[in-house]
Amino acid sequence: MPTLPPLTAQAEHLIALGVHDLARLPAHVLRSFAAESAADEGTLLAVHPDRVPVSALAPLLRHADRPGFVVSDMTDVDRFTPCGIDLPDAPLYLVTGIDRGDHLANWSPEEALPALAEKDRTPLLLPEGIHWLLQQPAALERNHCFMTIGSRLRKPDGTLDARTPALWISSGTGRDGRERRGAPKVGWCWWRNRHTWLGFASTEGRRI
Repeated sequence: MPTLPPLTAQAEHLIALGVHDLARLPAHVLRSFAAESAADEGTLLAVHPDRVPVSALAPLLRHADRPGFVVSDMTDVDRFTPCGIDLPDAPLYLVTGIDRGDHLANWSPEEALPALAEKDRTPLLLPEGIHWLLQQPAALERNHCFMTIGSRLRKPDGTLDARTPALWISSGTGRDGRERRGAPKVGWCWWRNRHTWLGFASTEGRRI
């Protein structure tokens, strides 16, 4: 899998996509942050989830020239927020050491979360997963897609919704529609279900 582009190139790509406008940030802020950040190869530039909702980011994804989309039964996608993960109090931050988690394929989210913690890794957030694919589309492959269980939906009674978000490639069946075959898709799976084609994306634990 190719490495992520340099941070300055990532900033320019986000600007070209109009993400800075969605985040209400001047382009020069992204450029300055990228230019002044000391980062190792493979570091991802992310916009804070509070700045841009997933519903606005997902259509910017591309796979096989198809635009990304959110599944029709996930109208509450923007209410999935970081669960047990602290983010920098800044509009922009860096995510280091991203791994797709292929070795955890066919594990349930319930099983994968403690396994990641044992390795001092934290699960990727759904917006971070989208940012990763915006910069490195090749990270999404058929039969090698991933969940982003750092984002969860908390219900009014304080308990967590049993759905966990994921990113994969549509097969164009059912409500997706044939015209979306091959498109990158934001969907969900159950907390205790396993899927042979979904790993668990994570970071080495630092968001700076």
